[in-house]
Amino acid sequence: MAEINVLIVDDEKEIADLVEIYLVSDGYKVFKASNARDGLSIINDEDIHLVLLDVMMPGMDGIEMCRKIREVSNIPIIMLTAKSGDLDKIMGLGTGADDYVTKPFSPLELTARVKSQLRRYTQLNPNNQQETASGEISIRGLLINRENHKVLVDDEEVKLTPIEFDILFLLASNPGKVFSTDEIFEKVWNEKVYEANNTVMVHIRRLRGKMKEDQRQDKIITTVWGVGYKIEK
Repeated sequence: MAEINVLIVDDEKEIADLVEIYLVSDGYKVFKASNARDGLSIINDEDIHLVLLDVMMPGMDGIEMCRKIREVSNIPIIMLTAKSGDLDKIMGLGTGADDYVTKPFSPLELTARVKSQLRRYTQLNPNNQQETASGEISIRGLLINRENHKVLVDDEEVKLTPIEFDILFLLASNPGKVFSTDEIFEKVWNEKVYEANNTVMVHIRRLRGKMKEDQRQDKIITTVWGVGYKIEK
């Protein structure tokens, strides 16, 4: 991927302009929109690889825009929120966001998050020429192909975001091993956990929903209460 396009959707011009300066200095091409509808139009017209999305905007808010993006695309979405409450974070992640940053934020921290998400997306995007280690994992009706980022559950394809894929692959490639939420966060996000949060639990919940775990008696992802999650052979 020669050129990486990042879309900033934020009605606060000063913040959007500041983030743009840092992203451009890192070599990204930046598109900006001050509202969700213009942002969706840009996504429709341009090849966008990552979205920085403000939660609180007039008209359509960031949560609703995130839902609409997820209807058509698995590109990474990082939510920018002025609220630090867990409810706001869970709502954003629950609608398909990959990460969140609370305002006021350090531009350097934000660009580090951008690089982390883009690295994962470009490595796992099947249209990218770079390939991860090939091979398949097959466990109780679950088939994961890391080379083409394809997941089948009972022969039905399941569309996952890069974060969801990473979590599932981590658990499936270590059958029987219990991972705590902190361990999952550190291995998938490649960051240390500095505060207790529900990020991993929200992604696990969304992953289970996509795999229709509620309709299965033999659950693929097992919760070990008080410890974490595992996948058994």
